[in-house]
Amino acid sequence: MKILLLANQPERTTRLRMFRGTLQSQGHEVIVPSFGTRNWISIARQAKKMALDHKPDVVHIFNVPDVIYHGFAGLRGRGYKKLIYDYRSPWGVEFAQTFLAPGKAFAERFERELAEAADVITTVNEPLEKKVKEYAPQKKVYIVPNYPQRSFCQKVDESDTVQPGKGPIIFIGRVCTQEGIGKLLELARAIPEREFWIVGGGPFARYYLWRKPANVRNLGWQPHDKVAALLGKASLCLIPREENALTPYSTDKSVWKLNEYLALGKIVVASGVTMIEKRKNLVIVPSRDLERAVRDNLLREPEPMGREDYRFWDTNDKVIQEVYESL
Repeated sequence: MKILLLANQPERTTRLRMFRGTLQSQGHEVIVPSFGTRNWISIARQAKKMALDHKPDVVHIFNVPDVIYHGFAGLRGRGYKKLIYDYRSPWGVEFAQTFLAPGKAFAERFERELAEAADVITTVNEPLEKKVKEYAPQKKVYIVPNYPQRSFCQKVDESDTVQPGKGPIIFIGRVCTQEGIGKLLELARAIPEREFWIVGGGPFARYYLWRKPANVRNLGWQPHDKVAALLGKASLCLIPREENALTPYSTDKSVWKLNEYLALGKIVVASGVTMIEKRKNLVIVPSRDLERAVRDNLLREPEPMGREDYRFWDTNDKVIQEVYESL
């Protein structure tokens, strides 16, 4: 099949790139455009032109912001044959955090449009499956979790690993309120004897970190192939989100960095995340209990990982093949 993968920023969308690798390994011709802009109107125009120019057998849309693909169903037959909608995030719920009920109604209109137009739907976890079925209850939905590549674990030098309690507490991700930077700095001040490493950044990172405690080390964004090596030095990995309307949809199957941490056998203390499946070395607590959970787990040895405890992207291969064969 000729397949066109679309997202707001296709070349930077991790989930899209993972699908591309799997689909290429299964013998498909995969097209991933680069739009060269963040302007939604321009992206919408270019996406439709790509479909009309390439005439793929399948267009696979990775959502947010869904409004970009308004009217895309009208290209069926002229621009493509089949449509897959990847519901990786509830845009309406996310939009409502800023624009309240009118924002939710606006965004969910376009979610519904894509769900109803799709031949099949892919998503990340069970809560999102339930949510998207509200729009299209008759549609088949396939769950494809966000698990890391096996090669990610091969980038750790065993000589760099540390004894429990000896290494830093590491946070990886965007430095922003939504990812819990305020809670992280609060923890660092409460536990001054421990070093905290931040691997990440964002447009307002300097604002959030300009008065950071002395025990916080800001490493900035790092190449992905160096992240595993940094994690190898950690005694504990942290996801310090506060609870909000997105928490029910943010699970152990959807948070990339959570699964990267666990794949390396690290203890993970997280808040603002919902547990779907019990996982070794994963501790999820309310954000108000984060300091206690960090202190309780700092000196704990990670549980030994058996073969059945690892979750890698290639376990999705069969499901992805089934998605495309269903068309």
